[in-house]
Amino acid sequence: MPHRERHRGERIGWLRAAVLGANDGIVSTASLVVGVAAAASARQDVLVAGVAGMVAGALSMAAGEYVSVSSQADTERADLKRERHELATDPQAEEAELTGIYVRRGLEPALARTVARQLTAKGALAAHARDELGLTAELAARPLQAAGASAASFAVGAGVPIVTILLVPAGAIVVAVAAVSLLCLVSLGATAARIGGAPMTAGAARVAVWGVLAMLVTAGVGRLFGVGIG
Repeated sequence: MPHRERHRGERIGWLRAAVLGANDGIVSTASLVVGVAAAASARQDVLVAGVAGMVAGALSMAAGEYVSVSSQADTERADLKRERHELATDPQAEEAELTGIYVRRGLEPALARTVARQLTAKGALAAHARDELGLTAELAARPLQAAGASAASFAVGAGVPIVTILLVPAGAIVVAVAAVSLLCLVSLGATAARIGGAPMTAGAARVAVWGVLAMLVTAGVGRLFGVGIG
């Protein structure tokens, strides 16, 4: 049975998207809620602000990720189209190019040419896409998938302060949302670091510092202006 090693780097794509989305959802929505609540707004106003922030943020994340990944997908398609044309018009030069890649990676020239020819015979475009362009089917850009994942993770994160608003007394919203959100941020950062093989303390500290800073600033703004929504 072939041995299949799993490396942490394989997780970096989905891990980054999930952590970024959830972190943004918690920080932005909690900060918005804390700022509005600090302005002495009623629970209903704070809840409306939180839900509006969640919906707007999730849609913004989805749109931004879709546009970004679509641009990446366009570039990948353009590169593959060019490579396909070069393979059709000058296959010898493309074989030599692939051979040079393998030589630079440490193969003897004769062996490198043999490998290039065998891989070209099996699938020339796939070989050039992988070894020349760094493109694989597993890592190909998927705009809709990226948009959906970003929106979903943001909404999950944003749900933390919104649920807290519903469960705590009106007078304790600021403290409760800040405390619960901070706890979730620390847990999220530590978990992401653990999965990625990094120190958990450093991962937790990074998200906690920026989360605390965002909530302190918005709470200060709310106190300063003292104006509720509506």
